Amino acid sequence: MQRSTKIVATIGPASESESTLADMMAAGMDVARIGLAHGTLDEAIERYRRIRRVSAEVGRPVGILVDLPGPKVRVASLGEDPVEFHSGTTVEMVVGSTRSTASVLEVDYEGLMDDVLVGDTLDMGDGRVVLEVIDKGGDRLKVSIVHGGVLSGCPGVHIPADRLRISTPTPSDFVALDAFIELGVDMVAVSFVRSAHDIRRVGTEPHPRGPMLVAKIETRAAVQNLSGIIETAGAIMVARGDLGSECSIEELPHLQKQIIQQCIAGGRPVITATQMLESMVTRPSPTRAEASDVANAVFDGSSALMLSGETAVGIDPANVVRTMDRIARRADEEFDYELWAERLAELRMTDDSTHDATSITDAMTLAAWRAADGLGISTILAISGTGFTVRSMARFRPQARIIGLSHNERTVQQLTLSWGTTPVLVHDRGSNDEMVRQAVTMARERDFARSGEIVAVLAGADNRSRSANVLRLERIP
Repeated sequence: MQRSTKIVATIGPASESESTLADMMAAGMDVARIGLAHGTLDEAIERYRRIRRVSAEVGRPVGILVDLPGPKVRVASLGEDPVEFHSGTTVEMVVGSTRSTASVLEVDYEGLMDDVLVGDTLDMGDGRVVLEVIDKGGDRLKVSIVHGGVLSGCPGVHIPADRLRISTPTPSDFVALDAFIELGVDMVAVSFVRSAHDIRRVGTEPHPRGPMLVAKIETRAAVQNLSGIIETAGAIMVARGDLGSECSIEELPHLQKQIIQQCIAGGRPVITATQMLESMVTRPSPTRAEASDVANAVFDGSSALMLSGETAVGIDPANVVRTMDRIARRADEEFDYELWAERLAELRMTDDSTHDATSITDAMTLAAWRAADGLGISTILAISGTGFTVRSMARFRPQARIIGLSHNERTVQQLTLSWGTTPVLVHDRGSNDEMVRQAVTMARERDFARSGEIVAVLAGADNRSRSANVLRLERIP
């Protein structure tokens, strides 16, 4: 059984060489993430070009997700060597961006003294170090280390979102965005989203003419405004690091499940991220708890699972991807496909009065799932210019493999994020009958289906259709 849940892997110093990238692609990386919070824009652009080059060489579409830093508050560099913060000790926090030490932390946020109050609990490095503000005076805060840990580089500092007075995207985000749009980037993650307005501010053309916008859910405001964000964004990321700082730790697993369910009902791919296999930054195998976390994220219905430091700075990025692949593949085998699809079919997925094209596609993809399930069809060929039909089909989590065919190269790249989908570029648009014939022929030639096998084909009545309004069952010649 092929793996249906996709793998997003972050590219960093440990994984940026062409040989390592090729190994990660062979191990199962579907999407490469380039984080812009560290390093220069030129370095990120070179990574982008290298990923494209290696992907072309291995002959496998690998999507590229560029992650805008957003209004992330960071500590000035602690240097390359790890710094240990001991529980029960105190340190000072001041505004600055030059250098931090174990006793004085410079924070690159001008509003630090205004927005942080005595009694606030802050954390650094996605919760690896927890601080409590115990005094405030002049130009500095005095904080106590509630929970110690080891940090290096420029770790983020979480400040309560309802007080942070920085809009997203930031001016530097727009500079980076323009550079990557010119390069033809597939997907862009928008950090610190609080409402649909933050997504609209990005101002790019709708995908696939522009990049697919991935809204990172990492604030309580985003959870409260989730419906509007899902409707506006192209995909969602459950960014559990900052979200876990905004919400109580016991609430986080339930939020993860709720966000995933709403995203899939709305036809949006959803990425579960942060500390999935964190121990593999320094170890060759994960903890049992991490393996369970990955499997549970699959059972929740995640479209994709994301690796961060594990592949960016870890000791063996390709091994991490292989490990994620094994765990996710095994979890895919145990996924309750029938119960999931039945639950989804019961939801009111669209507003029929205002989205005619969407409601037609809803009906056709539901029919395709029922036909595939009832007839034991193992392959669904979904023909789509924008990818909408493919993503709508993927919502049902069919046991059948989804082959997403498109004449639009960027659509093919964006479909690398879609659950259970093998994206394929086709070159001849033609009439509906011609597209169906081409799809059926391609399925046989590429061993997606055997001669004599029945496949389901979803398409529009012609290449101008805005919805999937044709479902055909075809026998492979």
